[in-house]
Amino acid sequence: MSQCLNPDCLHRNPDGCQFCQKCGGKLQLAERYRAKRILGQGGFGRTFLAVDEFKPSKPPCVIKQFLPQAQGTATLQKAAELFDQEAQRLEELGKHPQIPELLAYFTADNRQYLVQEFIDGETLQQELENNGAFTEKQIRSLLQDVLTVLDFVHRHKVIHRDIKPENIIRRKSDKKLVLVDFGAAKQVPRTSLSVTGTVIGSAEYCAPEQAMGKPKYGSDLYSLGVTCLHLLTQTNPSDLYDPLEAEWVWRDYLNGNPVGNQFSQVLDRLVETYKKRYQSVAEVWADLQPSSGTVPPSPPIQIPAKPKNNTFEFDIFTVNERGREISRRRGQAECIIEDLGNGVTLEMVLIPGGTFLMGSPSNEVYDREKPQHRVTVQPFLMGKYPVTQEQWRQVAGFPKLRRDLKPDPSRFKGLNLPVEQVSWYDAVEWCARLSKKIGKPYRLPSEAEWEYA
Repeated sequence: MSQCLNPDCLHRNPDGCQFCQKCGGKLQLAERYRAKRILGQGGFGRTFLAVDEFKPSKPPCVIKQFLPQAQGTATLQKAAELFDQEAQRLEELGKHPQIPELLAYFTADNRQYLVQEFIDGETLQQELENNGAFTEKQIRSLLQDVLTVLDFVHRHKVIHRDIKPENIIRRKSDKKLVLVDFGAAKQVPRTSLSVTGTVIGSAEYCAPEQAMGKPKYGSDLYSLGVTCLHLLTQTNPSDLYDPLEAEWVWRDYLNGNPVGNQFSQVLDRLVETYKKRYQSVAEVWADLQPSSGTVPPSPPIQIPAKPKNNTFEFDIFTVNERGREISRRRGQAECIIEDLGNGVTLEMVLIPGGTFLMGSPSNEVYDREKPQHRVTVQPFLMGKYPVTQEQWRQVAGFPKLRRDLKPDPSRFKGLNLPVEQVSWYDAVEWCARLSKKIGKPYRLPSEAEWEYA
């Protein structure tokens, strides 16, 4: 069968057809690649199993079609840039035997395509579903195999940013683990690792600093650690972290699957907060083989550069007692985007810490806000806009924790309008569900934080 590549058609045609019987589109890309069936779809594209008809043996390959689910001009432009970057990363990194080789990259019918080596095998997620939880021995072997690949990636100053069981394939021919899907990869040469960038990656496996748009080499190690915990426990990562206690509780989900104390400490350190976490592949390797005499991989090189922030700008104006503008200036702030799923995002603004004067002065009548006093606020993130009805509906669909939530409680309907007709208890439940799903603490701001922001 030949799979039509037209996103609005996707008709499957009999072999030998040159054009789709339904829409008339060409079935052969670049006069050589023919799609056979759909393999999957992600945030940026759809992948197809294909064959290279230019070669006599017609070897299998993978076609990836740029098909972003995002909306908005700026977001689409960023998605296109990431797709282009994936091709560049594969060209550089595909020389490693455990990374797919880039075969072609081109535009056809006003759509971008890349063609890469087909890896015949099962993903680790498929292995988990077919064979059950991994043992400590299997996880050790996994780490040693993947760390070698990660060391190569980091030496090329690239952060993968989306390590998870679905992106690691065990190749049938030699049982080696192959790291795939570099669509989220970020190259960092001549760029400070403190620069705030686009938030990307699967929420359950995403390191906290990466979720704030500041990925580092250690972010990949965090994602690899969460992958190991998921495979050990056969439990969703969001259930392995207690946001109320701010700690990992993966040991509670082992179900009799023994893990030694020394190896448990390695796993714990992989998913620690950034400063307590392993900073390089070499450090993990040393703890895995402390007395083997094996030479660990060299640590990645970080080239410092002048930092620059990814910011948005806005106007700040002052008014007099009659509400008339008396001055105006430009301001800026850092912003990150949290992916809530199904194309729904949540924009968060970084509020730097500081001290301010809170409360009413003695000559005002608001007694309940006296005395006026200084309050110090630590840095935090706050929603750029009120929670919309679309955002509310998405999170209300996450698993219930303490109380039911109506998916559409608002009287004034509109996906981009603020949600209303919800109680404080509803808002607390909404934040708790979001925290559980994403693995990072979300809550309502305090009065001081709200006023300060």
